[in-house]
Amino acid sequence: MKKEIIVPAAGESVKEADLVNWYKKNGEFVRRDEPLCELETEKATLDLAAEIDGILTVNVDGGTVKVGDVVGFVTASSEVPSPVSPAPTPVSQVAPAVVDLTSVTDSYAKGHPSPAAAKLMAETGKSVIQGTGKDGRVTKADVSNAAPSVSHPQEALETVVPSPSVSIDFRTERREKMTRLRKTIMNRLIDSQQSTASLTTFNEVDMSAVMDIRKKYKDAFKEKYQVGLGFMSFFTKAVCNALLEFPLLNAYVDGDEIIFHDYCDVGIAVATQKGLVVPVIRNADQLSFHQIEGAILDFAKRGQAGKLTIQEMEGGTFTITNGGTFGSMLSTPIINRPQSAILGMHNIVSRPVVVNGDIVARPIMYLAVTYDHRIIDGSDAVRFLVRIKEQLEDPTRLLVGM
Repeated sequence: MKKEIIVPAAGESVKEADLVNWYKKNGEFVRRDEPLCELETEKATLDLAAEIDGILTVNVDGGTVKVGDVVGFVTASSEVPSPVSPAPTPVSQVAPAVVDLTSVTDSYAKGHPSPAAAKLMAETGKSVIQGTGKDGRVTKADVSNAAPSVSHPQEALETVVPSPSVSIDFRTERREKMTRLRKTIMNRLIDSQQSTASLTTFNEVDMSAVMDIRKKYKDAFKEKYQVGLGFMSFFTKAVCNALLEFPLLNAYVDGDEIIFHDYCDVGIAVATQKGLVVPVIRNADQLSFHQIEGAILDFAKRGQAGKLTIQEMEGGTFTITNGGTFGSMLSTPIINRPQSAILGMHNIVSRPVVVNGDIVARPIMYLAVTYDHRIIDGSDAVRFLVRIKEQLEDPTRLLVGM
């Protein structure tokens, strides 16, 4: 019995993928549900697992594969193959040993430098005992790769500065093939810039009230829900309330029509080693604080492990990105098409502000909303951002939906 390893369909728009690497070797025994190879699509990476116990046969080593392609198969087997040991040769059939005299006596070239190597040794003060050239001859490359010979402190000082006649170049270049995910990100960002009338508006929010709540309840929250109380749940709830009040920022353009949503599927930008991905919290407006925090933590962990699925990154109506985790003070985020708006969070910095006529230090975050000016007027975008600011500066509004 053979079980084919087939490239699966990974979303309506995904037709091909890159076979990045095999975790198992050709002919190796594999267990059921054990990961066999890694595929990278334009949206995510995924593993193909063995469906039965057996011996792996690899048909495609790597490169671009299409949905439905058979990249290998597993032949059913319940036993791990043991290594085959060569049968012992009968004593009577053992051929008489032939002694190679050239292997007994070292070649005259062993340890002797070539003319170019000798010149470089004299210039650098290096000594090489073992060469990699023919018959053990010391080559110029052996000298270049050898460590400096130091027998006295004064010699150490002299070997630090190379001779003017020796050219040492540390300026190197390398090429790396762009991953399919990076190419997709690149193309979508260009598409967003070229197909929308993007405009960004800014505001600042005093995070004192939110930080006081976190400080007061973080331990009890963590003990009860097994997840930390972060800033993202506050922002997600505030965004959902504002989106329901200003529905154009939760809509998108389809030809000459505007598609509105009476729900909030909020995408949360997550940075991974392979690029930025945006998993979606479905019906975020219906979730509690701990449900939102749990979903974001799960996305972050599986995003780093490359375990997010295509379905988890499709269908968002609005996106939140937090450059503040990396220290960003201010930025203009790019709309995640086909959505029409995106909120950018930034770092929190203690800044002087005027409160009741007095200058005081407060933890301030700059917020940015980039929006598609084709359907969203500046007044709506500004009021949307002000509503978020009001809810965060007075979090009791989040409880009563004000």
